[in-house]
Amino acid sequence: MTEELDPGLLAPIEKVARFIETGDVSLLSAFASQGVVIIENFAPHLFEGPDAVERWSQKIITWHKPPSDLVLKHTFGTVQDLRVEENLAFLSLATHWVISEGEDSFEEDGGWAFVLVQEKGEWRVRSYGWAVTFISE
Repeated sequence: MTEELDPGLLAPIEKVARFIETGDVSLLSAFASQGVVIIENFAPHLFEGPDAVERWSQKIITWHKPPSDLVLKHTFGTVQDLRVEENLAFLSLATHWVISEGEDSFEEDGGWAFVLVQEKGEWRVRSYGWAVTFISE
């Protein structure tokens, strides 16, 4: 890490992870108001344009619709490669997911690379890319 970590940088990232876990749309306030680009490991893989967050979030919300018994839990590793310049920040973050649905479960490790921007005095997610590095079943 090249900078001291401002806890405010992790707040929107935690919101994104909690949205993925719960489908709670109030957590979408974590995203910037424009220019969002999301790279995911599920189709269509690239979410960009004015409706990027809406299209991405609709995919995730379908995971939580009844009769789903999907449970997702995350833990973050140490922030890596932190760079902050004025109103823009970059960081990478190892993340561990435990995913279960009924009797089935697996674990997934991966890394997120985030670009954050300052909007109205808060850090918001402008873009992220997710890369799976390990899956256990």
